[in-house]
Amino acid sequence: MNEDALRALIRETVARKLGQGQPEAGYTQVASLPFLGHASHYRYSLPDSGGPCLIEPSVPCNHCGYCQSHGH
Repeated sequence: MNEDALRALIRETVARKLGQGQPEAGYTQVASLPFLGHASHYRYSLPDSGGPCLIEPSVPCNHCGYCQSHGH
């Protein structure tokens, strides 16, 4: 494969990924859905104690956010 063929292959792949080319055989293009948010991504506002973990009190808090969410 020479440099010109490689460049053409890269252009074709980029165009297909950007939705400008034809989809590969066996694949269909679908419209992307807007992300509106999900309850599992919400975080509660808790006071920052800087002390032990609220979930596992035997270890210090490392600010992972697990106690501020539903744990998903």
